Amino acid sequence: MINILFAAVAERWDQYQELLKKELDLLGLEYKLSEKLPPSKVDYIIYAPNSSIKDFSVFTNLKAVLNLWAGVEDVVKNETLTVPLARMVDEGLTRGMKEWVLGHVMRHHLGIDLHIFGQDGQWRDWSAPPLASDRNVTVLGLGALGAECANELAKVGFKVRGWSLTKKSLLNVTCHHGSEGLEKSLFDAEIVVLLLPSTAETENIISTKTISYLSKNAIIINPGRGTLIDEKALLKSLDDGKLAHATLDVFRQEPLPADHLFWRHPKITVTPHIASETRPQTASRVIATNIDRFEKGKPLLYQVNFKAGY
Repeated sequence: MINILFAAVAERWDQYQELLKKELDLLGLEYKLSEKLPPSKVDYIIYAPNSSIKDFSVFTNLKAVLNLWAGVEDVVKNETLTVPLARMVDEGLTRGMKEWVLGHVMRHHLGIDLHIFGQDGQWRDWSAPPLASDRNVTVLGLGALGAECANELAKVGFKVRGWSLTKKSLLNVTCHHGSEGLEKSLFDAEIVVLLLPSTAETENIISTKTISYLSKNAIIINPGRGTLIDEKALLKSLDDGKLAHATLDVFRQEPLPADHLFWRHPKITVTPHIASETRPQTASRVIATNIDRFEKGKPLLYQVNFKAGY
């Protein structure tokens, strides 16, 4: 019998319970799935960082933790966690992110805001956008989500460059990596999409220095992590005209306080961390598959490197 503890807010249990049972049953696993199990009996924890569990040491027979979120920065620093951890990568989340990124890139590429907010009788026939093939777009972060978004943008025809901490290779994407590749990836970029994890190496990667590499009137789009941006540098660059706009979906503090300057800045669009989310149906399949794999002695899919932080 495999004992599986579901540790997340109550509404998530309502969303996941039946879907998880369905996927576990399809794999022929003998299990008990519950929100309440004796800690000493728990084999696996399906975990959301906003759950009440903070001390993993009480789960003395724990085999692995399966994160419900794509981000693991709130979990990897927990010193009581000494078993393997898997982050969430699922088809629904990936598709949602691709759609959100493509939508906001196209919004800025086509200059849609000019016309939505320009219903004032002026005939702006000078405002036709260039073709995608004439637009430089850079994606920082080429993990599961970043690589899919970079590929999607390349399919549309954008000139796509990508950057990652370690070497990557993608068809129709010019890839750079490491500290020496960051400037090359950002040089003269007109639209920058941030899809990096939150680590010590990526914090404030968008700074006064890196913004200086970009094309004048560049656009920043951040559905990744709030820590990727130096907020003071961003605001100054927007006010000075170096950047034209920033579309931000993630923040250092969430929910973003109602009195935060971002809400009322004319060159910032705030969206409330909705770029994509884990879809219970597809996520349940990933979780069940990982439990089945681990029970058979196979490595977890999407296992986290604690040293790297993702």
